[in-house]
Amino acid sequence: MFYVPQLALLMGVWAIAVISPGPDFVATVHSAVSRSRREGILVGLGVTSGIALWIIASMAGLNVLFAQVSWLVDLFRLLGALYLLYLGVRTLWSAYRPQPSGEMLGNEPQPTRRGSSWRIGFLTNVGNPKALAFFGSIFAVLLPTHPPLWFQCVCVLLMLGMAAAWFSAVACLFSFGPVARGYQRLKRWLDLVTGGLFVALGLRLALSR
Repeated sequence: MFYVPQLALLMGVWAIAVISPGPDFVATVHSAVSRSRREGILVGLGVTSGIALWIIASMAGLNVLFAQVSWLVDLFRLLGALYLLYLGVRTLWSAYRPQPSGEMLGNEPQPTRRGSSWRIGFLTNVGNPKALAFFGSIFAVLLPTHPPLWFQCVCVLLMLGMAAAWFSAVACLFSFGPVARGYQRLKRWLDLVTGGLFVALGLRLALSR
């Protein structure tokens, strides 16, 4: 019972963070609405895997290393920005690409290799090194000093479970029949908006410090 207040506060802060719209949300929505529910969920699982990487790295103290080696942070940030710009250009290109009747196209071709959608989600998330600083900050502020291993494991599992549930719910919502059919009717305009968001997010990440 001693750790319940800290755990509740951590989960509350994390809930706000995980549902806040950003590149992960955009990637999940676009994959779900333009391809399928399954592909959207796989993108969400890729995002969750990226979150797991950042959480474990933060608990291992790598946020301290990143703070001391600024060029490493800049490298991750620029690579992440380039990937978001790549997704944006692909999505904008798909808005003007001729579309065969009845075929559903999105910002990526229909996946021909296992794991392609998961990879989109994973790379979208790990491309933002600010996540490491974020997790390091909330853990330092909200967790007790030298928490036991079992408590850290509980925190990690709950945070990952919440992220997976949220992005899966987003994928299910936006792959719902009427929503997906509406996307097909407005595909060009929605792809333009989505591509523009990816480009804007990529530029923002590239120019941020």
